[in-house]
Amino acid sequence: MKIAFIGQKGIPTIAGGVEKHVEELSVKLVAMGHKVFVYVRNNYTEKNLKEYKGVHLIHLPSISRKNLDAISHTFLATAHALFQGYDVIHYQAIGPSSLSFLVKIFNPRTALVATFHCQDYFHQKWSWLAKKYLHFGEYMTCKIPDRTIAVGKNLTEYAEKKYGKKIDYIPNGADVAINPNTQVLSRWGIRDQSYILFAGRLIRHKGAHYLIEAFKNLENTSKLPNNFKLVIVGDGFHTDDYVKYLHSISKDRENIIFTKNQTGSALEQLFSHAYLFVQPSESEGLSIALLEAMGYGRAVLVSDIPENVEVIGNIGHTFKTRNVADLESKLSYLLNNPEKVALAGKCSQDWITKNYSWNSIAEKTAQLYRELSEKKNPKKYAIKR
Repeated sequence: MKIAFIGQKGIPTIAGGVEKHVEELSVKLVAMGHKVFVYVRNNYTEKNLKEYKGVHLIHLPSISRKNLDAISHTFLATAHALFQGYDVIHYQAIGPSSLSFLVKIFNPRTALVATFHCQDYFHQKWSWLAKKYLHFGEYMTCKIPDRTIAVGKNLTEYAEKKYGKKIDYIPNGADVAINPNTQVLSRWGIRDQSYILFAGRLIRHKGAHYLIEAFKNLENTSKLPNNFKLVIVGDGFHTDDYVKYLHSISKDRENIIFTKNQTGSALEQLFSHAYLFVQPSESEGLSIALLEAMGYGRAVLVSDIPENVEVIGNIGHTFKTRNVADLESKLSYLLNNPEKVALAGKCSQDWITKNYSWNSIAEKTAQLYRELSEKKNPKKYAIKR
């Protein structure tokens, strides 16, 4: 099949769960023998990169402003895609999926799929008008495409109940291997098993400020092991004021380390040697960072929102979302119980290996494509068989 992905910023991933999802899925689909085309933004993917691991990259410009970047690129990508003879066009996220109706109108025999990653209108970075549009995008995501995928069980149940349409649950995944090297740790003066890790975009709903305040409280009351660090991995995304705020509340705190965004071996080492991974988010879809932390064998402490609890089951630990005092208490408990942290890490790794393999996710997605394409173009696929 000839498959196109629209809505993501691009691949290879620099940052972003949607981008990681598309990268893993598209590469796996190529390995299965499909022709895959990913539309990428010029402000994200290196302009000279035309192919990545067999995936064809189609570069198009966008209006590089917070409220226009995604939708402007999606419009150009959709206009281009209408004339490429794709068997499947797969939109990512509720904002870009708002334009999927154009495929329905002009290419009705093309299999049209959209993935519901998260309820983006909860994110505080958006203006009220953008949030209204994202609500509209959610409606279009769930009602217009031939099939809609949701990455979380809670999202699936929510969408089915609200829109009265069958939603396909196919989660995000995590295929990782522990990196035994530790050279990169010395760059920031951190030691193996001697730091708490946060990894994600520096956007307010990700809750990094709660973690910083809890860590500071532990440090102020001498409840941290000697030279123990908090490592914040990630950059902002149209959130410069929030990034400045995080740095301001961490001023003169030598044990709070900001690494900016990291990829490749550096990120692998940071995950592989953390004592604990903390996700203090106020809202999520299905966090790839959380899945990967567990895949690396890290014990996890997460806010008790349904999307986080869904992932960790009975393996990880939770605290009351937005509650710094509860987060501080749970951190103190885990810092004083290393044997329980080690056991939780081992169980986490086993759980991810069993339930969140990207190969399995790609196979389920390809099967959905096949079923839909055969239904919409029975003569074409009968000949192929």
